Amino acid sequence: MIYGVVILAICFLVGRILGESLGSVLHIDANVGGVGFSMVLLVLAVQWLDVKKNFTNEMEGGIVFWSNLYIPVIVAMSAVQNVKGAISSGVVAVLAGLVPSVLCILIVPWLTKIGRENSFVAEPPESEKDKS
Repeated sequence: MIYGVVILAICFLVGRILGESLGSVLHIDANVGGVGFSMVLLVLAVQWLDVKKNFTNEMEGGIVFWSNLYIPVIVAMSAVQNVKGAISSGVVAVLAGLVPSVLCILIVPWLTKIGRENSFVAEPPESEKDKS
């Protein structure tokens, strides 16, 4: 289980460094996309370990443990953001939040439709068909 937590911690730290670096490059005094970088790195790390057959159930348990805390952590992180400063600094900050949110809301019905079209419904085994 500890290895899963280690993978998560490494991904978090690297994501944080990337987010801080991106903020510096953009001349913004903030972490820009650190959590997103962390999540992408975590997905890539788990996939790589799974392909190498090194991803165990215990590792998954460590990651699942912390994923249960994900929402409270994100709420805490967003609580420290300066929303008033972002809104007062211009329309770009507001659009950066609104546009992705609206796009996500609009794309959900389309994704649901695609999911239904591609869903696989297994037929009952022959022994079950004979009983009915």
